[in-house]
Amino acid sequence: MTTTSKSESAAKKDVTKLQRAIVDGLEDVKAQDIQVFNTEHLSPLFERVIVATGGSNRQTKALASSVRDAVREAGFPKPRTEGEDNGEWIIVDCGQAVVHVMQPAIRQYYRLEEIWGEKPVRLKLGAAKPRKITASEDASAAPAKKAAAKKAPAKAAPAKAAAKKAPAAKKAAPAAKKPVAKKPAARKAAVKTVVVNKPVAKKAAAKAPAKRAAAKAPARKAPARKG
Repeated sequence: MTTTSKSESAAKKDVTKLQRAIVDGLEDVKAQDIQVFNTEHLSPLFERVIVATGGSNRQTKALASSVRDAVREAGFPKPRTEGEDNGEWIIVDCGQAVVHVMQPAIRQYYRLEEIWGEKPVRLKLGAAKPRKITASEDASAAPAKKAAAKKAPAKAAPAKAAAKKAPAAKKAAPAAKKPVAKKPAARKAAVKTVVVNKPVAKKAAAKAPAKRAAAKAPARKAPARKG
């Protein structure tokens, strides 16, 4: 790879990093309808035009200030601004990118998208950005982490208690099956009663014919005595 190609790739990376910083600065103050356009083929002075809308003078000024801070934090030179006194249309010149922060009526009237919008650049808007944690927040969060670590073993106690109660429940299960074992005994008792009652019925049947025979037999007359 030649030196010229290396410099071109580095320049593209810088432009990508710069436009990302600008969009992040606009999103921090809730800019509306953010659009990014590639203008390399239209102007040799800058490579990106970014247009955003602010609802009031106060918001447009806050958006311009947020863009300046985001660009400086990304390592680029401090941008120049124009139009902050009025607040209806503020231009933030970031070198390779120019940002137009406009109120709705001004944006609708001038329609910069028709001038610079031939090649729109797609960016992920609304992406979650990592928040920097200050030293004071980190120090305040340390005791909370230690307290959470101490409380963690206490949660294991109910689990152990439940494990100890589990065998007791298993032992109680066979006790519920004992009444089922009584059913065969009841059947044997019924069989015994039937077997015992059968001979009794036979004896009663045998006695009944004997009584009938005795009733049918003629009474014998006593022999007469000789005089």
